[in-house]
Amino acid sequence: MFLSVFDMFKVGIGPSSSHTMGPMVAAARFLDMMRASPFHFAGLRASLHGSLAFTGVGHATDRATILGLAGFTPRDYDHERAEAVLKQIAETHMIEVEGLPPLRFDPKADMVFDYDTKLAGHANGMLLMARDAQGDVVLRETFYSVGGGFVMTEAELAAGKDTDEGAPVPYPFKSAAEMLEMAKASGKSIAAMKRANEISRGGEVNLREGSRKLWQVMNDCIDRGLTTDGILPGGLSVKRRAKGIYDALLAERGQNQRAPHTINDWMSVYAMAVNEENAAGGQVVTAPTNGAAGVMPATLRYYLDHVPGASESHIEDFLLTAAAIGGLVKFNASISGAEAGCQAEVGSAAAMSAAGLCAVMGGTPEQIENAAEIALEHHLGMTCDPVRGLVQVPCIERNGLGAIKAVSAASLALRGDGTHLVPLDACIETMRQTGADMSEKYKETSLGGLAVNVPNC
Repeated sequence: MFLSVFDMFKVGIGPSSSHTMGPMVAAARFLDMMRASPFHFAGLRASLHGSLAFTGVGHATDRATILGLAGFTPRDYDHERAEAVLKQIAETHMIEVEGLPPLRFDPKADMVFDYDTKLAGHANGMLLMARDAQGDVVLRETFYSVGGGFVMTEAELAAGKDTDEGAPVPYPFKSAAEMLEMAKASGKSIAAMKRANEISRGGEVNLREGSRKLWQVMNDCIDRGLTTDGILPGGLSVKRRAKGIYDALLAERGQNQRAPHTINDWMSVYAMAVNEENAAGGQVVTAPTNGAAGVMPATLRYYLDHVPGASESHIEDFLLTAAAIGGLVKFNASISGAEAGCQAEVGSAAAMSAAGLCAVMGGTPEQIENAAEIALEHHLGMTCDPVRGLVQVPCIERNGLGAIKAVSAASLALRGDGTHLVPLDACIETMRQTGADMSEKYKETSLGGLAVNVPNC
């Protein structure tokens, strides 16, 4: 099983990887299918189902789908151009995209939120349809946004999770147990094994430059969030708090009587800065999802800015180690809030971040596995219940607490020798089972939990 660090960590836009980025990617794939088809097309239609329907408005799923059908992708998204294109489509009821004839599309009639029909494959399901001049559907595809910006067609999902068809990699571990066995036999660290896998597929230069770019986007996102205030969009009137907290922390520096627990505020503010940017539709990196995008940048920024002896030369090892753990979670359970609740998003992010921090602080493979297990174990059962379907409450603060847990888990693991009772594999399987048992009300539908107990206005 091989999942590249650049699949796990993707540059995209907020507020949701599965509900914003995924639908946009699906729409772009559908355009490619249309271009390869012999049919002559004259119109488009889209239907959102399950979690994509219930929280689609709050997550801008309709907007993302329309923009995807207009040729936009998350990686090269241009906000000003997007606004102009959406306005044009609303006025003309036509979509014009390269390689296809002008296509009829009325956003009010052809963008359907189907709350009653749940598609069988996944909670995040959508149908994209292309019509001929008579209005008959001549091409149709079912897509599932399975978390973290990953998209699969109905056929791909039915084929199974392990769809990697590339050349074999040197260290193809599918479980934490296999990962530790390979590390012991090879004498290599988890990061070194993951690096060898990446280089065998994409080359050393691609890994080096790509890792540098990922951290640059993450860090820039933190900095934007720390210097921007105002009210977040969506109607809840949530005030951005990161800038105010950051300014206060800077003002307190150098004071002799600062409380030791203030370090938690630094971790939290880095994470909150990212998730406020995400909630505003800004550029973020899925880590492994948008809803959990703040945990890892916050943990890494904490390491670089607050840990004595920290070095930017270790950033790649952090990302590689985190990606190795994230791949295990995705392959054996889920990173989708709509599939397994927030334990699959912030819980996975905390496990990945704890592993990465443990690695750059000198942890052994056994200690790294322990760190990931501690962080994930103490997110088990966490629901996904965003108020009004917005990635704001409780999501923003939850990322801050996820970063704190990640750092604590890494620290606890480093205090031991790596031996512990609950294996990471068992914890991941428990998370999968818990997600399967969890009521749909608590899996990104906003039909239960805080979403129904907190006023929406």
